[in-house]
Amino acid sequence: MPYAANTEVSVDKSRAEIEALARKYSADQFVSGWKEDQHQATVQFRCQQRYVKFVLPLPVQKDYSNRRKFEQAERRIWRALALIIKAKLEAVSSGIVSFEEEFMAHIVMPDGKTMAEHFVPQIEAAYTDKRIPQLQIGGF
Repeated sequence: MPYAANTEVSVDKSRAEIEALARKYSADQFVSGWKEDQHQATVQFRCQQRYVKFVLPLPVQKDYSNRRKFEQAERRIWRALALIIKAKLEAVSSGIVSFEEEFMAHIVMPDGKTMAEHFVPQIEAAYTDKRIPQLQIGGF
């Protein structure tokens, strides 16, 4: 059974919890929003001088037999996001990992793309081509 499959915590409460977590762990900026036509939400914050962005795929109404199941799926995905952000921030706070290590895939680079957007295609190419790609960041 998926995490928080039966949660009654509202989307708004989960979003507010994520904002409170970011603030608790010293974030100095926070923004969230959604793109209805793309069925996604975005949560972004700045912490330790790094911008972090999570793009959350949202459920699509037509994929559920009724409104109640759709809303439950939406609540569940927001609870999962709150859990992962809390776990990452706590791991950093506890000294288990550095901020960059824990949030690397979600750190926003100067061009507005996340590290994952830059490197996931290179990882795929490496496995497809059976060779390690050359890292190319900035003007190096």
